Amino acid sequence: MRIHDLTTPALLVEAEALEHNLATMAEALPGPRLRPHMKAHKCTNLARRQVAHGHRRFTCATVREVEGLASAGLGEDLLLANEVLDCSRLGRLDARVTVAVDSIETIEAAARGGVPEVLIDVNVGLPRCGCAPDAAGALADRARAAGLEVRGVMGYEGHLMIVDDRVKQAEGVAQAMELLSAAHAQVGGEVISAGGTGSYDLNQLATEIQAGSYALMDTAYRGLGLPFRMATSLLATVVSASAAYAVADCGLKALGMDHGNPEIEGARVWFCSDEHVTFAAERAPAVGDRVRVWPAHIDPTVAYHETLHVVDGETVIESWPIDLRGW
Repeated sequence: MRIHDLTTPALLVEAEALEHNLATMAEALPGPRLRPHMKAHKCTNLARRQVAHGHRRFTCATVREVEGLASAGLGEDLLLANEVLDCSRLGRLDARVTVAVDSIETIEAAARGGVPEVLIDVNVGLPRCGCAPDAAGALADRARAAGLEVRGVMGYEGHLMIVDDRVKQAEGVAQAMELLSAAHAQVGGEVISAGGTGSYDLNQLATEIQAGSYALMDTAYRGLGLPFRMATSLLATVVSASAAYAVADCGLKALGMDHGNPEIEGARVWFCSDEHVTFAAERAPAVGDRVRVWPAHIDPTVAYHETLHVVDGETVIESWPIDLRGW
């Protein structure tokens, strides 16, 4: 199949760029130093490629991702880096599953659901999940009293992932990890899980980094000057054109927009609406022309689509189901 045979909008992954990204990260963080985050691509075929590069442990954001990896035979060591109050499905899986906990309620949910291992989730600056650093020790004691094994701690410095001043970013990461280190001193355990694509080379404390977006990349991360290539674009068709601008058939329902507008080479994107992107191009396109639209945030972009089409130039090599979408 040729890419122009695809129905648009279609999510394309450049095979050479993907391989470069996987190999580059494997060299930087070999084996257990990286726990790739499934939320970035939600695709078991891509996860198998990561395993081929030595990354056999995975981070998950949803129960569905954990279940899907276990069913695919990729359940050697799965971390659900998210608080859940119903672990009953997790406890039945033929896989090693660890869940993040940050409260008595989530500890009790893990014990009740038959999940034997937990990490204490610590707030290191992102106002999302995680206990206060000085509360981590007491929660670890409570988890052990409930019969759970506490493997260590996790803390996500997500508020620092796309800081474009690398000196300030490194300083912020160090401060966040000071908080996590203090919590780990109370909790114990062999695991300190943290980090992401934006801090993979800055986080010196974590025993494992939870990067995910590095595999496919997006324009927000590209702006940091990381050694990973833009691998994923959205193929769209121009459906309307005028002298001043053109409109293609992908919009808010096909692109993650929380990091800003997508990009189109040789054009300026004006805005996105539900099913359209409006842009002004250096060379005016005609109705029916195909354009590549580069997303600003890859994780939610992927979640809008059913298939990743792996391409080499104009040829579609493989089509991979994005089989871990949903919850």
